[in-house]
Amino acid sequence: MTSPLAGITVIDFTHVLAGPACAYYLGLLGADVIKVEHPDRGDAMRHRGGTDKDRAARGMSTAYLTQAAGKRSVALDLETADGRLAMQELLRSADVLVENHRPSTLKRLGFDEANTLALNPRLIHCAMTGYGRGGEKADAPAYDVNIQAASGIMTLTGTTETGPLRTGAPIMDYSVALAAGFAVSAALFERERTGQGTFIDVSMLETAYTLMSSTITDYKATGHAPGPRGNAANSRSPGAGSFPCKEGVLSLGVNEESQFRALAIGLGRKSWLKDHRFAQRAARNAHAAQLETEIIAALSHGTADYWEDHLAGSGVPVAKIRTLPESLSQRHSIERGYLHEDPATGVNVPGLPFRIGQVTAHTPRGTMQVLGQDTDDVLGKLERRPRGNDGD
Repeated sequence: MTSPLAGITVIDFTHVLAGPACAYYLGLLGADVIKVEHPDRGDAMRHRGGTDKDRAARGMSTAYLTQAAGKRSVALDLETADGRLAMQELLRSADVLVENHRPSTLKRLGFDEANTLALNPRLIHCAMTGYGRGGEKADAPAYDVNIQAASGIMTLTGTTETGPLRTGAPIMDYSVALAAGFAVSAALFERERTGQGTFIDVSMLETAYTLMSSTITDYKATGHAPGPRGNAANSRSPGAGSFPCKEGVLSLGVNEESQFRALAIGLGRKSWLKDHRFAQRAARNAHAAQLETEIIAALSHGTADYWEDHLAGSGVPVAKIRTLPESLSQRHSIERGYLHEDPATGVNVPGLPFRIGQVTAHTPRGTMQVLGQDTDDVLGKLERRPRGNDGD
């Protein structure tokens, strides 16, 4: 195990997906994560999300379980004076506060950034909101689907026939979680030099823009507004995109001259390399429809499984289009150890998409907690904590 955030205490005052996922990632890296929830209802995601209705009825929906392991659960009613006092003590003892509430909600409760940093000047207060601080939408509520709509990313997805489409997975929630975790890590590094905490303002909308970085640059430079391209690659190379095979569909990423040469040889079409229509990039672009027809004809003689292995061995960027179950069952996916089983529930949940050092996988230090399970233990230790120069 490697735990770069060992000794860091994170207060997870979040709900739904993005905020809890950020705190979960910090926990996977060794931080002690204390999740603060309302004693009656807890995180709303406990009871919704996923297809397992029985788990959701018990407050352990699969959407909640995805980013719940390894956290301690404290139940506090922040609408009460006692609840707010307890939260203040938690923040005085913490290194990081992760939250994704509307600024007006935090201000009403007394936990906006001005107050949290006054309580604890070394605190890293990380806020995730739909549109970021400042501007007319600073306090607007927003979910993943709203930001996909507002950012323009939906208009890039699908085809002219389908119209705008939301991506099948909540990419904004988990992208925001990763962006926030990146920011928290940078802020902790800065605190090592300055000794001071700070406020982090994470915008879901700007995270969506970040996912479209090259597209935005192209639009601002050329004035060409992008539209839906279906399964065509963003590179616009005629050898990049999705192509049907005898069985299955293949995704090709042929963008460079060396890759096109490898494709032609791999498909047994060396003649393309001397064909005036295909020998040069400009010619391929001019005869893109003809090249696509030729590629499909060549691929029709084998299955996507066959061509994936064969062309990959030739140096072609290639992948068979798979369902999620098919992808997760791939030997490479299993051997990487991205999924791990929670011992209490038996549910397999995701980890981190990277490794540090020689560690094989970053896994939680504990299992899923029922609502409020650790309240007495956590608050009891706070009461026994010596009081010193900690921001009081």
